[in-house]
Amino acid sequence: MSSIHNPYLPEIGTVIKIIDETPNIKSFQVVLNNPEKMKNFTFEPGQVGQLSLFGVGESTFVINSPPTRMDYLQFSVMKAGEVTSALHELAEGDQIGVRAPLGNWFPYAQMKGKQILFIGGGIGLAPLRTLILFMLDQRADYGDITIIYGARTPNDLCYKDELKEWEERSDVNMILTVDNEFPGWDKRVGLVPNVLKEVAPSPENTVAITCGPPIMIKFTLQALSELKFKDDQIITTLEKRMKCGIGICGRCNIGTMYVCKDGPVFSLTQLNELPAEL
Repeated sequence: MSSIHNPYLPEIGTVIKIIDETPNIKSFQVVLNNPEKMKNFTFEPGQVGQLSLFGVGESTFVINSPPTRMDYLQFSVMKAGEVTSALHELAEGDQIGVRAPLGNWFPYAQMKGKQILFIGGGIGLAPLRTLILFMLDQRADYGDITIIYGARTPNDLCYKDELKEWEERSDVNMILTVDNEFPGWDKRVGLVPNVLKEVAPSPENTVAITCGPPIMIKFTLQALSELKFKDDQIITTLEKRMKCGIGICGRCNIGTMYVCKDGPVFSLTQLNELPAEL
């Protein structure tokens, strides 16, 4: 008897590792309990998943481990509301619901042979992380890789071990910044959009991918425009609230588009065609 897959029905997974990234951000490494489904699970860099806690609710988070490394799926969660607070109470070994993959993904095939510029702020490094690791695992396919990443303080920087690794790589140009002077901080100081303008990367054959708080995105887009990046050279990923994840509930629509189905990854050209609701 054939069964119809219910898109609302989550797979059950086990949290195998929890990493404290910052005082209010944790990363959860999850393995699906069904070994066959875990083995056959596929996704693309930039796609998201819904994590659910039964009796509490579910929320959307990007899968920020890359599809080139499938020992587990990683999700990073900033403590902000009821569901994220409950997720922060989990312990290793606890069970969790997973509906994934959902949404579209970064057009990495079209980026082959190009210079890649990542611009991230705070938890906004999560979706960029999946693409960075994917590109580093396929390093020969891409040109120069520059990462500009910042947060309010050094304590608010995510993935500190990887930041250190990327700084030490000769094939990555890693630029870290914090908003204000901080005891013991000897790297750049300044807001991410301002540092972007100081670094002034060339738009020639370059794709810029940015994610972070809305105010950072706003000024980053302005800075990229000043640096002569065209709209179709700029890609961002939206955080607009998703509920069902399959384009039915209408919680994440912008005009005729649904972030959960048509996004969350958009070029600036696409965003400029949407109503000014962001």
